[in-house]
Amino acid sequence: MNLNLIKKSLSNPLALIGFLIILFIFFVAIFAPLLSTYDPDAIDVKAILLPPSFEHLMGTDGLGRDVFSRMLYGARISLLVGFVAVGISTFIGILLGAISGFYRGWIDIVIMRMVDVMLSIPTFFLILAVIAFLSPSILNIMIVIGLTSWMGVTRLVRAEFLSLRDREFVLGAQTLGANDLRLIFIHLLPNSLTPIIVSSVLGVASAVLVESGLSFLGLGVQPPQASWGNILTDGKEYIQFAWWLSFFPGLAILITVLGYNLFGEGLRDALDPRKAK
Repeated sequence: MNLNLIKKSLSNPLALIGFLIILFIFFVAIFAPLLSTYDPDAIDVKAILLPPSFEHLMGTDGLGRDVFSRMLYGARISLLVGFVAVGISTFIGILLGAISGFYRGWIDIVIMRMVDVMLSIPTFFLILAVIAFLSPSILNIMIVIGLTSWMGVTRLVRAEFLSLRDREFVLGAQTLGANDLRLIFIHLLPNSLTPIIVSSVLGVASAVLVESGLSFLGLGVQPPQASWGNILTDGKEYIQFAWWLSFFPGLAILITVLGYNLFGEGLRDALDPRKAK
């Protein structure tokens, strides 16, 4: 992604807001140990379900743990899962999409039927089914989300390769003796990266949402490790008189997903030739 693309996308006020949100979440995740005033796993039976105050900015939970500290460390988990899962899905999508769009023919038919089959299965229920057979852990969640969300990238890369496959610069390189790997990775893939980046940015938002949903259902990140989803799970037991346990993690998930979506839409608009100035 070049600097001009970023500047053009940030000329959109909503995209700029999304970018600033992403930077803020990154700052919080990186400097969580410095920003946290308490150990996120420290239990204090004398401070159970305290409301937000100067001492505990976001209150405490049913075990007396500081919610603000747990929210800070939860940001790390959400971003880690989002980026690793998207990395896995993007790698698979680029590989299959490149093979499908470059070779076409029966290879294209087989890969596209695989995509159709995967798309016919509700992704979240597929993830639930797979997680049910595995022990819930951060590693398993990242792998499962990545292995069940590559279909959109595959179709995108295939479409880009089909549109570029017969262009003059590709035919010229082929005439000069370039092999298939060189054509794919040197000539075709670099010219297909920008829409893939947009898809990846939007994919992080989806991955964060899926991880939060799994953790909320008890199939994601396991206590005592903090994640926004399992903080929400704790909050449902006390929702009538401890509103902060549901409000703050829910708000964090909303803002994070909104930030990635706004920035992703800004990138998409910047790449749209019909809106080019």
